[in-house]
Amino acid sequence: MASIEAPARIRSSSAVKRVFERYPFLPALIILVVLIALNGWFQPRSLSLVGVTGLVKTYLALMLLAVAQTYVIYSGDIDLSAGAIVSLVNVVIIGVMAQWGGDGVTVIAALCIGLATGLACGIVNGIVVAALRLQAIVATFATSIFFTGLALYIQPVAGTPAPAAFWRTYGGRILEIPFVFYVAVLFAILLVVLVRTRLSLRLLAVGDGQQEAFQSGLPVTRIRMGGYALCGVFAALAAFCITGDTASGDPLVGGKMTLFSIAAVVLGGSALSGGYGTVVGSVIGALIIGFINSLVFFVGTPSEWQNLVQGVAILLALMAGVLVGRGARA
Repeated sequence: MASIEAPARIRSSSAVKRVFERYPFLPALIILVVLIALNGWFQPRSLSLVGVTGLVKTYLALMLLAVAQTYVIYSGDIDLSAGAIVSLVNVVIIGVMAQWGGDGVTVIAALCIGLATGLACGIVNGIVVAALRLQAIVATFATSIFFTGLALYIQPVAGTPAPAAFWRTYGGRILEIPFVFYVAVLFAILLVVLVRTRLSLRLLAVGDGQQEAFQSGLPVTRIRMGGYALCGVFAALAAFCITGDTASGDPLVGGKMTLFSIAAVVLGGSALSGGYGTVVGSVIGALIIGFINSLVFFVGTPSEWQNLVQGVAILLALMAGVLVGRGARA
């Protein structure tokens, strides 16, 4: 009997291992479910339509920026300028809308200019890191200072209001459905399309081993530049969301978001060394950070302790995810 049960246990263990290897975000998903339950326990209204809408509205920008960071980390790189790109695009679109007026055509034109700005920033990062072969962490730290300087030049102080048509649309409803849910659906569709492209697979291949990828005929430099360009585009999309949420321009609005986006990627099961991870995990990681912040508030943590408690909670969530994933793959 023991000889029959042993192979069964081995097969079961290997099956679990394969599932966790194929879906590295599963530990993060378990943590997210626990956090949702705790939020509902301490504040039942947080799981109502109004509560969920507010959470998505507030953290959609972080979800987009986490995805932006993921595409760079896929290839073993990193982007410390992602938050600065958010800030720059934020003041650019606010400035354009303030100068040209707040009608629908102007808003669309401003968003197009914002997308182009994010793409240009991503290409600059791609050139200095991939083409010029500078260290990613140092090069993107330098470009973050440069982008922040540009943002401060365009708008030295925070407070320039966004047109009412813009923020009312972002915070409003269409057919009685919150507008942010339409944005989230379009975001999901975009991710599905990108997952099916060759760029995602090539970025993972480069992250798994640049030398091997080069020897197999892949254009490594161009692929890494593509990852940074995609990061710039998603950072611009994140800027649109944060502009709609805050309804104003702020040259430093994205400052704290960079490290949060990296934390979300790691929480989602991606490897900072590259070659392993999913954008779904990064979105879940961003939601984990959002629910942790909400939970810290709901339990009545004093304001002077909130940052400390949030940091400890995120660290514990990261440790739990790593331990669960490691145990399942052992």
